[in-house]
Amino acid sequence: MPTETEKAPSSAIQIRVEPRDFELGVEYESLRRRSSASGAIVAFTGLVRDFNAAGSLAGIILEHYPAMTIKSLYAIAEQAMAKWQLEAVTIVHRVGRLESHDQIVLVGVSARHRDAAFDGARFIMDYLKTEAPFWKKEVSEAGGEEWVDAKDSDQRARDRW
Repeated sequence: MPTETEKAPSSAIQIRVEPRDFELGVEYESLRRRSSASGAIVAFTGLVRDFNAAGSLAGIILEHYPAMTIKSLYAIAEQAMAKWQLEAVTIVHRVGRLESHDQIVLVGVSARHRDAAFDGARFIMDYLKTEAPFWKKEVSEAGGEEWVDAKDSDQRARDRW
């Protein structure tokens, strides 16, 4: 599967959607280099859970439509940048088959102040969970597979913004 990577002309927003894993330290340093006027950087890394309401999970399978996904992620990042005057945003989202405890997503933001950085990162994650066009199939320990939708709690988190 090819890697879908795009950068905004100013490189303030960097987005990657790909199957390979990422290194938090490398991504953090890249974000820090793009954040000369910032006093805060917040990085969130999401992991694949090993459970759901029905029991144990072996992992997930994430599918997407590349052009639609990249466009959606940029729109979310641009909203956050405008709302909190963020200096830079990094979003790395993995696709394909992922095992329990694998890294699935990284959201990193920089801002002049910590409140803006925390809020910007939380906003991006809340919107990713409900607005980004990823299709998720959970794989049970027994080998069964089931497509899942965003949870009501994810929608409520998004609605607070």
